[in-house]
Amino acid sequence: VQLQASGGGLVQAGGSLRLSCAASGRTVSTIATGWFRQAAGKEREFVAGFLWNGASATYADSVKGRFTIAGDNAKNTVYLQMNGLKPEDTAVYYCAAGATVPILQNPSARKYWGQGTLVTVSS
Repeated sequence: VQLQASGGGLVQAGGSLRLSCAASGRTVSTIATGWFRQAAGKEREFVAGFLWNGASATYADSVKGRFTIAGDNAKNTVYLQMNGLKPEDTAVYYCAAGATVPILQNPSARKYWGQGTLVTVSS
């Protein structure tokens, strides 16, 4: 699976951005896809993930109610809609794919990574 992330940029606190993750090599509807982020000096952390079988998405507590993950099967693309952005959301965001959401969340489990896209939220 090849993943291409885009959509990062500079936004003021309270603003919104939508990240996109275009997949190729495998239909995303057959795997779990998600987003991670890594702020400067910190470890990479799970943000959101879902499996395209109608199951509900999983979110980190820090983004619940503000971020929404969704997919477009026809475009083989997963999106992360980010609303109410805060300065602490500033990070490089990565999309990832794996067999299940728990596998995505497991740091030692095998998963596919896209390149990062930088999100900067100014106060």
